Amino acid sequence: MKKSLIIILAAVFTAISCKNQNQNLTADVEIPVSVQEATPRSIEEYVNTSGTAYPVGDIIVKSEITANYFLEKNPHTGKFWRLNDNVKSGDLIARLEDKEYVNSVKLETNELNLQLTESELKKQQSLYEKGGVTLNDLTTASINNANAKTAVETAHLQMAKMRILAPIEGVIVDLPYYTQGTRVNTGSNMVEIMNYKMMYMNVQLPEKYVSVIKPDQKVKLTNYTIPGDTIIGRITQLSPAINADTRTFQGNIMIDNPNYLLRPGMFVKADIVVNHKDSVIVIPKSIILSRQRGKTIFVIDRNGLASEQIIQTGLENLTDVEVTRGLQKNERYVTSGFETLSNRSKVKIIK
Repeated sequence: MKKSLIIILAAVFTAISCKNQNQNLTADVEIPVSVQEATPRSIEEYVNTSGTAYPVGDIIVKSEITANYFLEKNPHTGKFWRLNDNVKSGDLIARLEDKEYVNSVKLETNELNLQLTESELKKQQSLYEKGGVTLNDLTTASINNANAKTAVETAHLQMAKMRILAPIEGVIVDLPYYTQGTRVNTGSNMVEIMNYKMMYMNVQLPEKYVSVIKPDQKVKLTNYTIPGDTIIGRITQLSPAINADTRTFQGNIMIDNPNYLLRPGMFVKADIVVNHKDSVIVIPKSIILSRQRGKTIFVIDRNGLASEQIIQTGLENLTDVEVTRGLQKNERYVTSGFETLSNRSKVKIIK
């Protein structure tokens, strides 16, 4: 019995000794970590939404007469107009020809008649001043002249239908192909032009942000096709009404798109900037640990050890958070490798 007790005690002492050795080995191990120095910078708080971007200008020009079609050349390239060409308001895209139509307009006849009525009106005015004609004669001459002017204006408007002009500045997004000289019918699509240097999108915003989102707030817009670029927009209009079914309210965003990075119809992610601070301590949200005593991070103390430190936070977005207490300027905090750290762990800084 005594011998067995001795053996058991020996085993216990051996186990304790091995454990102490392992603890000493563990305490001496330096855990590799990456650190970053806390420096003041800006942070923005967002409300995230999404929607489809539309051009502020979109016009389809149709033929107003039946005539023979002739596509014109782009004066800037010397080649026939094509899709994606930039146009200015008034550029001639195509012309329509039809002699029968021209004859029916009677532009020259109406212009000659206008000259005659103008001469007659001047003559009647002169005679009236001398008492040679009655007021009724002068009025008749005035009416004839006015009718002649209207006829000429109408003829010019009818002749203008033979010239397909760009009504706005923009980009050609649709240009149906017709063989030169082909007869096109009234109502045929000639060209579609979009102006998307400025764009807009309508978004549905959650009810809880009704007192947070305001007109003129900045909006940052991105699309997966332009991952390296951010387009800037502004909140322009907000509906005061809440949709009872969706618990949302409507907002309108105007988008400045001078380099045509966004295209009409693109699905866009929008971050509405509802708050902003400059010169504050900002850290990645991913390094914050949730403990019973609060939010903590690991900082490198004066002895080069990783100390767990309680922090308080302020503004935050999807990636970053403002630290309002618990981290001072120029303090170094652990950005990677913190998962295996305990308070006052020895570390080896690798970055």
